Amino acid sequence: MRHNKVGSVMTTDVVRAEYGTPFKEVARLLETHRISGLPVVDEDDKVIGVLSETDLMMRQATAAEPYEPKHRARLTELTPGAKRQAAKGSARTAGQLMTAPPVTVHADDSIVQAARTMAQKHVERLPVLDEEDRLVGIVTRRDLLQVFLRADQEIRDEVIEEVLVRALWLAPRSVEVAVTEGVVTLTGHMERKSETEIAVSMTRRIDGVVDVVDGLTYRLDDAHLRTGAQDGAMHGVADDWLRRL
Repeated sequence: MRHNKVGSVMTTDVVRAEYGTPFKEVARLLETHRISGLPVVDEDDKVIGVLSETDLMMRQATAAEPYEPKHRARLTELTPGAKRQAAKGSARTAGQLMTAPPVTVHADDSIVQAARTMAQKHVERLPVLDEEDRLVGIVTRRDLLQVFLRADQEIRDEVIEEVLVRALWLAPRSVEVAVTEGVVTLTGHMERKSETEIAVSMTRRIDGVVDVVDGLTYRLDDAHLRTGAQDGAMHGVADDWLRRL
């Protein structure tokens, strides 16, 4: 079973800036292309940082009013976060304004990996790199949500082929697979409890699956046989999944 790759949903025409791109040019790029952020690259197309509308707003928010008295606090007395804000307050270029180091993904990473990175790092977009760490695309939350637009029939076909046939070595019709609005229902009788657990666990990880309804029954509870993975009924991919359960 393979998850869809980031490269299959990313945007390849990436709006970008360089370290020396002027502040106003960055603002124009965001406005012209109707985007809320962009990557900053060096001369070798390596991503060195990212910029967002928030960074630009920080520049405006920290700018002093014409008649506002200067703050007497010295830079050395500020916290690291305050120092970064102060630096952005006087930024004139993309390089001075960007957030670094950037959070990125590779084109060969799975959509699941990219979604997990976005959630953990609290970002809305990720620059996508090739095998040489050069910028080749950009992926957003909306791009990643495309997996949930997969047709029910496409999901059903993958459950049958990847889970039942290839992983568990079962006949395609040995288990009834129904998919409605991304919810997969598995019904039928299997030989071992471990097989039912593998079927449900693998199905949950298929791109586009919203939930799994487990209607499977089994003849033998083989929980006590799992220590050595000696049962000859588990083969290939199923061996790995059995060890994880």
